[in-house]
Amino acid sequence: MQLFFDFPTTPDYSFKSFVACNGNNTARALVKKVLDPDSEERLLFLYGESGSGKTHLLSAVSRDIGERLAISPPPVIPVELVTTDNCREIIRLATPLPILLLDNLHLLQDSSALRTAVWQLFNDFYESGRTIIATATLPPKELQSLDEHLQSRFMWGLVAKLDIADDDSRRMIMKKLADDSQIIIPADVIDYLLNHLPRDIPSLASAVELLKNRSFATQKKISLKLAKETIRV
Repeated sequence: MQLFFDFPTTPDYSFKSFVACNGNNTARALVKKVLDPDSEERLLFLYGESGSGKTHLLSAVSRDIGERLAISPPPVIPVELVTTDNCREIIRLATPLPILLLDNLHLLQDSSALRTAVWQLFNDFYESGRTIIATATLPPKELQSLDEHLQSRFMWGLVAKLDIADDDSRRMIMKKLADDSQIIIPADVIDYLLNHLPRDIPSLASAVELLKNRSFATQKKISLKLAKETIRV
């Protein structure tokens, strides 16, 4: 049965490529803490809005574990893909893993069978002392998709919010996206995008991609004039 277990972790998502800023430094530090073999902490819950870097950190953990143990990177499990049809198979495949990485717990389907499956998987790892890192857009106590027992268990561990709502963080991320695409976006263009577009990271990342494609197509450097021609506001 082919699931996301067969798919490689996104190679661009590493600790090195993660853009650290005031709003996510704590989360990154706690990830490192639970990965430290000498640490007693083995449970971490990360939450924040879409695009704040939660999946990036999970993928970085997967890559780090794979390199450290010389094994295939353990998969990041997107909870939205867990269904009543495949949950038993997911538990079977996940049970021997060295770490449990659950992404998007807020998207767990409203099903008592699925809540039971997630609880079973959590307990298997928790009782064996293996590390568990989970993410959602909301803190554990606000996740209606989880039963109260699992909400409480996650609160026993470390909890960190990723918050990139400030413009300095957004500028750093946009500059990193530009660097990854081997393009230069001047400061006035970044300010223009921040002032005229929705301020969520997916929207800003999409704008960076549009500017890159327009720049390559026209063989012109990215400028405020090019940005105004490309990004209609």
